[in-house]
Amino acid sequence: MDTLWSALAIVCIIEGLGPLFMPNRWRLYLLAISQQPSNQLRQVGGVLVIVGAMSLFYLF
Repeated sequence: MDTLWSALAIVCIIEGLGPLFMPNRWRLYLLAISQQPSNQLRQVGGVLVIVGAMSLFYLF
């Protein structure tokens, strides 16, 4: 369980770097993402889930 919390902490650190160091570019990035069609966002999300699951499978 400690590994899960460590992984979540690392995700929070990485996700927080964008708004911390480049808030204007981060805002434009989110605006561009919000204008994408739902199907495209769903496909990107699915690919990320698959890549993450495969990475976990091969690492452990």
